[in-house]
Amino acid sequence: MKRFIIAVILISNLHCYSSWGQDVKGIIEDFKPSSVNQPGKQFPQVNSQGRVRASILALNANKVQLDIGGVKYDMVKDNNGVWTGESVPQDEGFHYYQLNIDGASVPDPGTLYFYGAGRMGSGIEIPASDKDFYALKDVPHGLVSENIYFSKLTNSFRRCFIYTPAGYNENTKTRFPVLYLQHGSFEDETGWAVQGKANLILDNLIAGKEAVPMIVVMDNGYAYKKQETTENKPAQPASVFEEVMINEIIPMIDAKFRTISDREHRAIAGLSMGANQTMRIAVNHLDKFAYYGGFSGTSNYPSSDEIDPAVFLGGKFNDAKAINKQLKVLWLGLGTKEPNPFPGSIGAFRKMLDKQGIKHVYYESKGTAHEWLTWRRSLHQYASLLFK
Repeated sequence: MKRFIIAVILISNLHCYSSWGQDVKGIIEDFKPSSVNQPGKQFPQVNSQGRVRASILALNANKVQLDIGGVKYDMVKDNNGVWTGESVPQDEGFHYYQLNIDGASVPDPGTLYFYGAGRMGSGIEIPASDKDFYALKDVPHGLVSENIYFSKLTNSFRRCFIYTPAGYNENTKTRFPVLYLQHGSFEDETGWAVQGKANLILDNLIAGKEAVPMIVVMDNGYAYKKQETTENKPAQPASVFEEVMINEIIPMIDAKFRTISDREHRAIAGLSMGANQTMRIAVNHLDKFAYYGGFSGTSNYPSSDEIDPAVFLGGKFNDAKAINKQLKVLWLGLGTKEPNPFPGSIGAFRKMLDKQGIKHVYYESKGTAHEWLTWRRSLHQYASLLFK
């Protein structure tokens, strides 16, 4: 009998040891509040597996779900009317998400709000193994300022954010090169400074003498000129962002800030939609830019097609010798988990470049998809090559 009791105790202790810190679903119970929570809020939380746990009080709700990464996860209600639930492990980096309460998608009141996916909503950080390069450190910090201006081309007030490096206001005789940095679709001019942590990336690079001190301009890629309505056709807005960039933004920045206003000290880059926009701007105005960076994008074309350099973007890539001379850096970046059409279209573009003998730098972000960690890493790599 004693042997039986001892055996039961041993088995019980072994079971407790094997499941310590882990429940029957395989969830490790080491959740911590997200780094982008509102002050004092304990939820949402993230654990060491990259799972997201959300919790919300909704007394009269019949069904609540956590909606992240395109998947909805059912949450469970306790006796106090608090709903709690977890996601499967998420990729490292920043993710937009929302809660779905009885069919209505709403932001999580526990997080800070970010503009993405065409709305203000919740976001969460899954700690990345290489987060040090965009961490807030005890180094000299630059300033991100808001610049409001009136655009005659769009007949509207617009806004851009300007990063000036540490020492800009003190060293009043020093002039700086400029990087024009664009966001992606359904995002705006706040994206790079908030979700992208562009200022921290530049602060750390410059402090480590890995990048040249530079000004970074982050504007809104949505710029439209209203068309006149005809009798049979309603007015359709026409994008004039390229014209706004060339005729309004660049002259304004050169007038307001201490820039080095020649092409050798001017770079442009963008992510996804912004990569498409900035490529067209760069190749159409090689008298203005000597550096181009495309993060998860280049230009819109079928990924299965072989690109004809004689017709692509008006034949701008047909003269390889001219491109190699004019573009000091032609840089492309892509996450290894990006969905179609991005790998196909960027792969086709690179094949065209190789066939033409056009020099370029290609970078792959390991384990990331069409998301902000891919673009943070891309900026980190690209900025370190500029103006050298």
